[in-house]
Amino acid sequence: MSLLTHFLACLFGMGSWVTICGLWVELPLIVPQVPEGWYLPSYLSILTQIANVGPLFVTLMHRFRPGKLNETTVIYCIVSFGTLASFLLAFFWKETAVVQGVERSIYLLILTFFISTVDCTSSVTFLPFMMQLNSKYLTTYYVGEGLSGLIPAVVALIQGVGIMQCVNGTQNFHLNKTLNGSLDSTNYLIPHYLPANFSAKAFFFFLAAMMFVCLVAFFLLNNLPVVAQERSINLEYRKSKLEKKTAERKHMMNSPYGIGKFRGMFGKGTYSWAEMFYIFIILAWVNALTNSVLLSVQSYSCLPYGNHAYHWSATMASLANPLACFIAMFYAQRSLLLMGFLTGFGSVLGVYIMAMAVLSPCPLLVNHISGAILIVAAWTLFVLTLSYVKVIIAVILRDEGHSALVWCGAVVQLGSLLGAVIIFPLVNVYDFFSSGDPCNTSC
Repeated sequence: MSLLTHFLACLFGMGSWVTICGLWVELPLIVPQVPEGWYLPSYLSILTQIANVGPLFVTLMHRFRPGKLNETTVIYCIVSFGTLASFLLAFFWKETAVVQGVERSIYLLILTFFISTVDCTSSVTFLPFMMQLNSKYLTTYYVGEGLSGLIPAVVALIQGVGIMQCVNGTQNFHLNKTLNGSLDSTNYLIPHYLPANFSAKAFFFFLAAMMFVCLVAFFLLNNLPVVAQERSINLEYRKSKLEKKTAERKHMMNSPYGIGKFRGMFGKGTYSWAEMFYIFIILAWVNALTNSVLLSVQSYSCLPYGNHAYHWSATMASLANPLACFIAMFYAQRSLLLMGFLTGFGSVLGVYIMAMAVLSPCPLLVNHISGAILIVAAWTLFVLTLSYVKVIIAVILRDEGHSALVWCGAVVQLGSLLGAVIIFPLVNVYDFFSSGDPCNTSC
């Protein structure tokens, strides 16, 4: 296998979620400068879920008009559009307009919807495209997808986004009127956010550059002779396996003991419908946890332990994703039992993280260094474990054929959507979680 093809597959995967991940890590710098304030994240969550119209359209086309949608053309369109939208975001993210008498960041919201549509649609187009290459490249693609979250997070740390110090301040409390009308002054700490090392405009230019790199990588994957040769070899290999499997299926169907054995199965027919249902349920559950539910409460679970704990948990979780994919390159498993065990272990870690978020601003061991270490370790292992589960499922479905990978992308988006629908009202409507004062909360 070509190292160049591995490198290009990784760069291609980096374009899958880089713009949305980058926008989220930049929020601490954006929020103070837009009229929506800290309501902006809830708007972004809604827009990201509405953007699932993209993968819904692609999935329905594959289901009802198979072969009519040119995957390569769609990828060229969405990646080019994502590059343009990220570039425009650098110029217009602070621009506002009055809508029904209220000032809104209308350009930021519209462009966010566009880049969300691009990233969501990548789930049902990038993965099926990788079917054209050897299965080893799919793991490399997932490494790149993990880096699409890690690299913007590292750049944001270099930028100094959200770095805060608690400084002394003075607040006057107006007491009940007294004879001398005196005021009582009390010293207290206030959060002071340090200025960024470079602007949000420069950060969005960086995101646009990463999307352009993804576009170039995809162009080379389609046109380089060495890649074309590997695609041809892989196509011949798949054809020979399909012919062999078809012959086996006909033989089994003609056998009195094999009637119905292959009924209702994808591709190779390795897994029954019950097993495929089990795989898709786990896929939806894992993506609901990692992409929506726990991501929405990360700040509540980490910030009580300090700003450094929050940044370390976010950075280590972003690092754990590509690390899991890297491990899968050398230790790829297809065991459904292992998949279930790892999902259970990751879910237990998720329960711990959710419990700390619910207990915020006074979670367990809040005033001890061990509490910060535990929450950082929990986030790292949680993402590492469930990211490995995602790779196991992708490898399984890749072997089952193109249709299975299309449904893989659709279920990823469905799980993320259901998770967002569940957690959004708890966070934004019912105020189920409390962040507390980052400098003055006492437990």
